Amino acid sequence: MFDIGFWELVVISVIGLVVLGPERLPVAIRTVSRMFRTVRDTANAVKTELSQELKMEELHRDLKKAEQLGMKDLSPELQQSIDQLKDAAASVNRPYEKRPDQGADESANTEPRKPSE
Repeated sequence: MFDIGFWELVVISVIGLVVLGPERLPVAIRTVSRMFRTVRDTANAVKTELSQELKMEELHRDLKKAEQLGMKDLSPELQQSIDQLKDAAASVNRPYEKRPDQGADESANTEPRKPSE
């Protein structure tokens, strides 16, 4: 990230020691390192989010192209994008679907509630 060599770090450390003193220098170093870590983590989060958004945009573009072609004679890239979209849609719906064995158990054990008085 920065092109700082060993001697530059030594000079910065000596200046920091003279200006801040031995009591406050470790605290200042910790504070600066936390700030750099926060900036780095934020930059990584933004980069990840942008790459996900770009991937979603590409999938939408491929889906529109496939719809225009009538879902026939699709290139392998378009077919793969369609399959990814179908898998994503199925994974979103699955948590809300009832399993066949759950539906029978819940209907047998469920009684209508009476309002409490």
